[in-house]
Amino acid sequence: MSVGVFEAKTTLSALLERVEAGEEVVITRRGVPVARLVPPRAAEADDLVAALASIRSRSKAGPESLRDLIADGRRE
Repeated sequence: MSVGVFEAKTTLSALLERVEAGEEVVITRRGVPVARLVPPRAAEADDLVAALASIRSRSKAGPESLRDLIADGRRE
């Protein structure tokens, strides 16, 4: 679902109810996305995926396991 800034301000409580139900809401300004409202678990999963991708991109030899990725992150 996508809403403009004005609508988001005037219907925030209803939007939060939808997010609590698992829906994602994109807030736009003049049709351009500026923010996303997502349930906390989804946001945490996105953060984890981004963190792992960052570690993998810095890895020189392409470690095989998550344990290796964590060890590589600690060394840098």
